Amino acid sequence: MRRLRWDRHERVWYLTCRWFLPGFCGAAMLLCQACTPPSRPTPVRPKTETQPIPYRVFGTWYKPMADAKGFSEQGIASWYGKAFHGRKTSSGEIYDMYAMTAAHKTLPLGTWVRVEHLETGRQVKVRINDRGPFVQGRVIDLSYTAAHALGMVGSGTAGVKVTALGERRQTATGDTYIPGDYHNGIFTFQVGAFVSRENAERLRTRLERTFAHAHIISYDRGDAVFYRVRVGRFTDLKSAEEYERCLSNNGFPGAFLVADQISP
Repeated sequence: MRRLRWDRHERVWYLTCRWFLPGFCGAAMLLCQACTPPSRPTPVRPKTETQPIPYRVFGTWYKPMADAKGFSEQGIASWYGKAFHGRKTSSGEIYDMYAMTAAHKTLPLGTWVRVEHLETGRQVKVRINDRGPFVQGRVIDLSYTAAHALGMVGSGTAGVKVTALGERRQTATGDTYIPGDYHNGIFTFQVGAFVSRENAERLRTRLERTFAHAHIISYDRGDAVFYRVRVGRFTDLKSAEEYERCLSNNGFPGAFLVADQISP
């Protein structure tokens, strides 16, 4: 076979593809990885779940507290913002960096806490709706707005005192905080949450064919209304834990226990 001759342009193109293009692609891949925002670690749950549900992050097991009554601790607070804005939190809510929320490793989700800056005396009240921070020495991860109100956005961290206030309830005289007792009260399971009422009704209809007390609870977050689909009604945790296994075996492994009415 006659050997083909390459002109000057073909030789330049060959050498570019052979020697320079692989290195350029590798550098581009590294640059893309560097620009990708980090994600919060995903808790790894044990196969057999109980209430409260233990979880594992970076090889360490954490067991959320059943009751926040009397809780207080001091340590380092940090904050998380834009990189996680719009992502799902451990509570199932979408993280809003402008809301007064925070992440804690073991406090019951939904608990309100007072965070006091130990140097300045500034205080904020935030609701725990996420898990973290999983950095040694840090006790709470505040939203951007909460950190800004506390005056620690620039420094990134601050020494704080965290005090549990309980569940916030609205009364005729204003908001009040009632310590939560997560062993007694009215318990139910949340199976799904939708911005579409029609989708919520569809799931409720499906659930009531098999399970009792399928109902919908609306929740106005301020910028949107969510329709939470729940099922079951229990007055003690033991019965609720047995029902959880029943839900999982019937195609709803993601259902999680909530307290509809927490006894003061």
